[in-house]
Amino acid sequence: MIWNWLRRHPRLVDVGIVLVLLAATVVPAARHAHPATGAILGAAASLTLLARRRHPAAVVAVVTVATIASAAGGAWTQPLPLAVALYTLAAARVRSARTLGLVSIVTTGVTLLVSTDGFRDTPFHVVALVAAWLLGDSVGSRQAYVQEIEAKAERLERERESESRRAAAEEQARIARELHDVVAHALSVIVVQAGAADDVFDNDPSRARGPIRAIDAAARTALADLRRVLGVLHPEADYEPQPGLARLDSLVDQVRATGLGVSLAIEGRSRPLPAAVDLSAYRIVQEALTNTLKHANAEHVSVRVRYGDELGLEIRDDGTATANGTGNGSGVIGMRERAALLGGAVETGPASGGGYVVSARIPIGEST
Repeated sequence: MIWNWLRRHPRLVDVGIVLVLLAATVVPAARHAHPATGAILGAAASLTLLARRRHPAAVVAVVTVATIASAAGGAWTQPLPLAVALYTLAAARVRSARTLGLVSIVTTGVTLLVSTDGFRDTPFHVVALVAAWLLGDSVGSRQAYVQEIEAKAERLERERESESRRAAAEEQARIARELHDVVAHALSVIVVQAGAADDVFDNDPSRARGPIRAIDAAARTALADLRRVLGVLHPEADYEPQPGLARLDSLVDQVRATGLGVSLAIEGRSRPLPAAVDLSAYRIVQEALTNTLKHANAEHVSVRVRYGDELGLEIRDDGTATANGTGNGSGVIGMRERAALLGGAVETGPASGGGYVVSARIPIGEST
């Protein structure tokens, strides 16, 4: 706990160190030769340490000069301030710090050695300076390692958050596509059937029963699909499985109930498909039929599913090509995105001989 408090109050630590060093240098200097010189240089070396955290290299240079001057002048010399300065420089891991530290230790040691009474204490002083440098270098290496680990952890956290946001965006886009496909198709069927019921209600109310039942069936199917799509927000809910090409007959029947002629042809040997391919293929056919209902003013549409090395889909109508959407709506974009995510492609445009065609191809991987 005390170490945490000291790290939070570095200025107080520095002031405490300086006061201790002033007592260890200035007071003893007064009892030796040249007391004024020793006291002044000792005080200068100690007070300079107040700037050791911001300017470690400059502080080492100043304290080294003060220590050498004190020893060369014959005053009592205590190299403790220099040891603290060297420790700080090594811990800060300043560029070219090793060179400066070596020069400081060597010049100070030589000066102490040639001074009048320095031979006896010189080895101890040099060892103390080297020990301070090595301790600072060890602390600096550990701090650099901890900072690197913390930076890596922060980077990984940012990457994890970015990945979470990307996954959430993809899931939102998937839900948006599903909702668009479900709601757009159901509402198109309901609008067409409601119009048909309204046309025949006055003359023959009994004939309105069929469109009304078709509306009911479309609404129930859409409600079930909406519950399934929104079920991702409540995973504990138990909803129907996602639709696939096995439900294509039911989809075609819904569209036929609107009065639009629909033919369905299956080419190749039908086989189980990966869940993502199965769902995307169903949604592409559903969106193409919905666009035909809304835009094409067609009388007939043919749906062809072809199994092979890849799954082929073709939805061709005999309506007015220029009225079958612009090809830039969210529905067409959704079809293209679905196929692209699976490595396939969707092409749309006027069909030869009139009408409009939606053609899709999706690679078939291992079934799941």
